Amino acid sequence: MAGTTHTVTNQAPPLVQYDVFGADRALVEAVERHLEPDVRDEGRSELSGLGRTAGSAQVQEWGVQADEHPPRLRTHDRYGHRIDEVDFHPSWHRLLGKGVSAGLTAAWGRPGGHVRRAAAFLVWTQVEAGNGCPLSMTHAAVPALRTDPALAAEWEPRLTSTVYDRALRPAGQKSGALFGMGLTEKQGGSDVRANTTAARPLAQDGAYELTGHKWFCSAPMSDAFLVLAQAPGGLTCFLVPRVLEDGTRNVFLIQRLKDKLGNRSNASAEVEFAGTWARRVGEEGRGVGTVIGMVAATRLDCVLGSAGLMRQAVAQAVHHCSYREAFGGKLVDKPLMRNVLADLALESEAATTLALRLAAAYDDGGEQERALLRIAVPAAKYWVTKRCAPLAVEAAECLGGNGYVEESGMPRLVRESPLNSVWEGAGNVQALDVLRALRREPAALDAYLREVGRARGADHRLDAAIKDLLTELADLEGVEGRARRLVERLALVLQGSLLARYAPPQVADAFCAARLGGDGGAAFGTLPHTLDLAAIVDRARPVS
Repeated sequence: MAGTTHTVTNQAPPLVQYDVFGADRALVEAVERHLEPDVRDEGRSELSGLGRTAGSAQVQEWGVQADEHPPRLRTHDRYGHRIDEVDFHPSWHRLLGKGVSAGLTAAWGRPGGHVRRAAAFLVWTQVEAGNGCPLSMTHAAVPALRTDPALAAEWEPRLTSTVYDRALRPAGQKSGALFGMGLTEKQGGSDVRANTTAARPLAQDGAYELTGHKWFCSAPMSDAFLVLAQAPGGLTCFLVPRVLEDGTRNVFLIQRLKDKLGNRSNASAEVEFAGTWARRVGEEGRGVGTVIGMVAATRLDCVLGSAGLMRQAVAQAVHHCSYREAFGGKLVDKPLMRNVLADLALESEAATTLALRLAAAYDDGGEQERALLRIAVPAAKYWVTKRCAPLAVEAAECLGGNGYVEESGMPRLVRESPLNSVWEGAGNVQALDVLRALRREPAALDAYLREVGRARGADHRLDAAIKDLLTELADLEGVEGRARRLVERLALVLQGSLLARYAPPQVADAFCAARLGGDGGAAFGTLPHTLDLAAIVDRARPVS
C-alpha cells in the first residue's frame, strides 16, 4: 500500500481565485469614503476587476516566476558593441503591463485619481512588489516635470498613458513611457547635496552633458530618468532620455545590477554618465526643490507598498489559521492565536486607513491638505514602513514551519518587508524631515492638529495621547535626539484619530487601548483579552 502515508490532511487550501480588493473591508470602506459619489461606482468596479486579476492563480504564478527569475544585465551584444540592456522574465513584462493598463501611472488627470490609484497600488503590490518600482517612479515624475511646462506638455501624456510599450526607441515614437530615477551617489546616499556628477552646458538651450556615477538608479530599463547633477549654478535636476530623438542611444553605462535582499524581480543599477546628453528640469541650483514633489509621491508609495504587504501577510495568516486545526480545534478559534491575528489585523488596517487618507489629500489639493501632507507623509513613511517587517515575520510564524518554506509565499513577503523603510530616505531622514517642517512651516503643524482634533472626544485614550503630544511639541529644544519617538507618536495619534472616526468600534477601541493607552506589549499578540478580538479577526478574513 505504498503512498497511503502520504495522504494530505489538515492543510489550508491556496488563497487564490478571490477578489483581493473586495475581500479587504478596510480598503473598500476607505475608497467609498474618499471618492466622490459620481465616480464611486466606477472606482469600485475597476478596483474589483483588478482585485480579481490579482487574486487569480495565473497572475499569482506570474509573481512567483518574476521573483524566481531576476533580471539579467547584458552590457554588450555578440559583436562587442556596448548596449547596456536588462533582460526580464516574460512574467515581469506581463505584470508591469497589467499595472500600467490598470492606471497605476495615470492618477494626475482624472477625478479621484489618487485614491483610485492608491487602492490599486495597494492591491497590485500583493501580487509582486518589484514591478511597483517603475510604476511608482513614472507616477511620481509628473510633479517634477510640471516645474517646466514645456517638458510636462511633452512627457506627461506618455507617462500617464495606459499602454505599456517596452520597445527601446525614442519616446516620441511610443504610445507610453516609463520613468526611473537616479539621485544618490556612493559618497552621499540620502545626502544628495554631496553629489559630484557634473553637468556642462551645451550650445542648445537647456541641454547639458553629464559626467559622473550614480550608486542607485531605479528601473534602468525605463525610457527616461530624473537625475541630480552639479551645474555651474549648483545642484540641478535633469531629464536623461535612454534613447535620443535621432534614434541613437544615449550614453547610459550600466556597470552592474544590485544583488538585493528582496525586490529581486526589479532591476536596481549602478550607472555611469560619460558625455551623457540631458535636459535641464527647472532652474539651475534648484534641483532639490524640483524633485521634492517626486520624492513626496514616492514616499507615499512606500507607505502604500508596505500597507499592501501587511495586508497580504495578514490575509495569508488568517486564511491559514481558519483551516488549520491543532489541540482540538481551529487555530483561529484559539484565544492566544486570535490575539495574535487581531493584533496583526489592527496594524494592517491602521496602515491602510492612513495611506488612503493621504491619497485623498492629494486629490483635494487645497492649501490645508497640502500642509497636512507636509508632516503626515514623512511621519507615515517613517512609521508604517517600520512596522511592516515585524508584522511580516509574525504573520509567517502563524503558519509555523509552513511559513518558512518558500512555496508558502511568506519568505518573499519577509524579504520584501524592510525595503520601503530604506527607499526614499531611511528612518532618520524621515524623522529629520518632520522636524524641519515643524520648525519652518507652522501651517503644517496646524493642519495636523486640526486633522487629529476632529476625533477629540471619541476615545479618552486618544484625547490623552493628543494632550501628551502637545506637551512634547511645546518643547523642541534638543529634539533631534528624540525625533524618532516624536514622529512615532505623531503617526500613532493620526492613525488613532482616523480609526476613531471611521473604523468599527471594536477596531478603534483595540487600537487606542494597545497603541495609545499603553495596554499592549512590545510583541504582537499582547492585546487586552477583554476586547472583541473575534470581530477584528473576522473583519480581516479574506473571502476565497
